[in-house]
Amino acid sequence: MLNLSEIDTQFRALAEPTRRSIIERLGRGPATVSSLAEPFDMSLAAIVQHLKVLEDSGLIRTEKIGRVRTCQIVPAGFQVIADWIGERRSLVEKRLDRLGVLLAELEANQIPPPEDEGQSQ
Repeated sequence: MLNLSEIDTQFRALAEPTRRSIIERLGRGPATVSSLAEPFDMSLAAIVQHLKVLEDSGLIRTEKIGRVRTCQIVPAGFQVIADWIGERRSLVEKRLDRLGVLLAELEANQIPPPEDEGQSQ
């Protein structure tokens, strides 16, 4: 069974555009906090808060070596979301498959319309 509390935390973390941008950047590889902060017009402290939300949700991890903090994605952290989406997708695909079968049966059993013999032009 899926952990809905964890999904809620992860979706909340990803709901914010700055955090999604950070995830996009980290998708290309690990990065330092200062390099992640560069494209944003906000303080380093604000970026650190965004990173904490992402780390608390299990989507990234940070490591401090000396004075440099580096961040990277935790691929397994996205598995809960992937499983949840996969279950919904499976349900929709099954419904669409049933609809396709029903439409094929209706088409196969349909009697062609009669020729309109009374009207000639």
